[in-house]
Amino acid sequence: MRKNIVAGNWKMNTTLQEGIQLANDVNEALKGVDAKCDVVICVPFTHLASVNAVIDPEKLGLGAENCADHLKGAYTGEVSAPMVASTGAKYVILGHSERRQYYGETSETLKEKVKLALAEGLTPIFCIGEVLEERENGTYNDVVKAQIEEALFDLSADDFKKIVLAYEPVWAIGTGKTATDEQAQDMHAHIRSTIAGKYGKEVADEISILYGGSCKPGNAKGLFAQPDIDGGLIGGAALDAESFMGIVTAF
Repeated sequence: MRKNIVAGNWKMNTTLQEGIQLANDVNEALKGVDAKCDVVICVPFTHLASVNAVIDPEKLGLGAENCADHLKGAYTGEVSAPMVASTGAKYVILGHSERRQYYGETSETLKEKVKLALAEGLTPIFCIGEVLEERENGTYNDVVKAQIEEALFDLSADDFKKIVLAYEPVWAIGTGKTATDEQAQDMHAHIRSTIAGKYGKEVADEISILYGGSCKPGNAKGLFAQPDIDGGLIGGAALDAESFMGIVTAF
């Protein structure tokens, strides 16, 4: 039985003090709520240990927004998977389109990050998705399939099952545009079919696939009702506890 998950991605937002307050607000809002999904907040590196100290791990999971493709060494400014795990975090977002676009992350880089994260017991939330040009020229299925194959298909079936996938149509991130329920479901089904082609239907049916393009309280219910959509990776709406909870309760 695959898990439903709503994960917030705070990106480069909130000071440490603001982040602690927001984490507290989400933690408090979850009290007495019978959430029908796992709830996770992925926060800046600077916040991880402090946020971990104020949340209830039974109610709220903690993740980082990235990790390095090296274990340790002379890589000034980088943060390794063991460093992330040492804060108490259990998740790490990898391959977000902003990392691919602004920092040139490739499938080879991401392959290393995934392996290092898994070795530390972290659950990668691995992002895939097409840009507007690829959506419009009809290559989007091939693009997303290649992103999965190139970065993840070296993994054993047992390791692959430890990953959460997040489909983020890049043209819908921060633009206010959202894939229709049907467009999102079609891509999620395509992703599951791609996995089944490599690892078999049983593995494909165990993988949680989240939708990550401008998901809000107003559209979450329709998206989450689709058979292959198992939750959301939430950007802007995760920066306010009330709007974030509006998505959590869409299940």
